Amino acid sequence: MENRITSLFKIKYPLVQAGMIWCSGWRLASSVSNAGGLGIIGSGSMYPEVLEEHILKCQAATNKPFAVNLPMLYPDIDKHIATIIKYKVPIVFTSAGNPKTWTTRLKEHGIIVVHVVSSLKFAKKAEDAGVDAIVAEGFEAGGHNGRDETTTLCLIPMIAEAIKIPLIAAGGIGTGHGMLAAMILGAHAVQIGSRFVTSDESSAHDNFKNAIVETKEGDTQLTLKEVTPVRLIKNEFYLKVAAAYKQGASNDELKELLGRGRAKKGMFQGDLVEGELEIGQVSGLINAVKPAANIVSEIISEYRLALKELSNDKYLF
Repeated sequence: MENRITSLFKIKYPLVQAGMIWCSGWRLASSVSNAGGLGIIGSGSMYPEVLEEHILKCQAATNKPFAVNLPMLYPDIDKHIATIIKYKVPIVFTSAGNPKTWTTRLKEHGIIVVHVVSSLKFAKKAEDAGVDAIVAEGFEAGGHNGRDETTTLCLIPMIAEAIKIPLIAAGGIGTGHGMLAAMILGAHAVQIGSRFVTSDESSAHDNFKNAIVETKEGDTQLTLKEVTPVRLIKNEFYLKVAAAYKQGASNDELKELLGRGRAKKGMFQGDLVEGELEIGQVSGLINAVKPAANIVSEIISEYRLALKELSNDKYLF
């Protein structure tokens, strides 16, 4: 399955595990990389010394390439950058900020830089900033999302037509059929988050994993767009947010309601009532917790089967 992304990252399959806050530690990243994809350590929830520990453990657990996801709004980002350079992490995914800030420095140290965007406008800016590839994330995604609610089905072909660097599709993808659809639309690879949250190796709390398995169509909602757009499972905390909107809450009131540590409380500590439970719409297709290697194998097998099915009569006219 060699293409521009597999060649760039030196991986077997064009499949990337998203760097999800509170869910993506060294166990998950190394497992996905060992299975042929690209595993990512999510550094946004880690103190500098914790990131260092996860990088060292990941290097010990795999001899395959892996990456670190780096939210640009992280308060000690300079320390994370120093750690990444010190331990020669080969690939960095930047998000939630201006890619111009750190791209040049990272590339000076031979690090491949990928930036996550949710619009055509920012895809062009990221390409101009010199990144090596782009992740385009549609409205269906969990966690931090775009404000314009552009779906993956629309976003990928628009960006694919406008940029020259490799494109990775994200948002609403959790199966091999979804992977094939995204690549037909112009992506060179897919980034998958929600399905890997429900892996054995994910650092998410078992309560959160089980809640995802029980989630059905319509059980998530994109909200808090004025503060930090997130797609949440509709629990008690979400209902409080919805009530605040009905009462005309200001941005400051919404920030106060969100508070600090709400995502940790929900996803890492397993508080299904008051915690922030970030997950994508594709959660409605997830029905079991499995080893990460099995998830990779299933997606690739489904992809190959879907590719063969394109020659079936139902696709011919």
